[in-house]
Amino acid sequence: GASMIRFDSAGAIVEARSILTGTKYNCSGGRSPSDTWLSCEEIDRGQVWECDPTGVTTAVARPAMGRFQHEAAATDYWRKVIYMTEDEPDGALYRFTPTNWPDLSAGRLDLLVDVGDGTVDWAEVPDPAPLYVGTRTRYQVPNTKVFNGGEGICVDSRGCLFFTTKGDNRVWAFDPDDRRLEIIYDAPTAPLPKNLSGVDNLTVHGNGILYVAEDGGNMQVVALGAAQEDIAVIQVTGVTSSDITGPAFSPDGTRFYFSSQRNPGRTYEVTGPWP
Repeated sequence: GASMIRFDSAGAIVEARSILTGTKYNCSGGRSPSDTWLSCEEIDRGQVWECDPTGVTTAVARPAMGRFQHEAAATDYWRKVIYMTEDEPDGALYRFTPTNWPDLSAGRLDLLVDVGDGTVDWAEVPDPAPLYVGTRTRYQVPNTKVFNGGEGICVDSRGCLFFTTKGDNRVWAFDPDDRRLEIIYDAPTAPLPKNLSGVDNLTVHGNGILYVAEDGGNMQVVALGAAQEDIAVIQVTGVTSSDITGPAFSPDGTRFYFSSQRNPGRTYEVTGPWP
């Protein structure tokens, strides 16, 4: 399932409630083009569920967005598409284009493919919602660009896409206009002191600075700069076997929210100034 907490402009909690029940292993998600919440099931043939943040309307499954082991989703309002990661060792990066924006009930699902010479492109997935006897989405298209455990994903104000892969501790950047894909953080080659490990969820501030949360690691939120410079800005202490989830800024960019998943589970607010 999934839940919501609503804050007022001063950061005070106004209400909290469940917005989704009866699903399995809901992981991350993302804001939809209709300002609903997309909750992603991290199971084989999992689905994206579109949830009403107020909890008034019942959540709806969106099989057109693909049935696979979902992790996170990010909306590109300029290109009118939604990008999604897949938490598999040989997972793919997906793009969903709604038939009638912003309605998510129908549309085209593509995944990123290698086209040679180090370049990538999109290719349509023939059967976005295969049953358990069907071919998994990432195997339906030749030359799928493989990512080792897709995790968090976000889009900045320029429409540039950022996402993480946990299997190799990398942070990626993708420019949809020129289809340029690059690694902007690679743990084995990053300079010391290597604050960032266990890359997971991430978000970008309005000023363009990227903040990456750790799954385990040192339980930190790390600001990522040029030349793989990583600066720890938050550290959670006194917890074990947990990870930092759901990093997000308030609309005015002055308050930062995140949760520690367990032992015990808590949600935190950190006031600015940011960065």
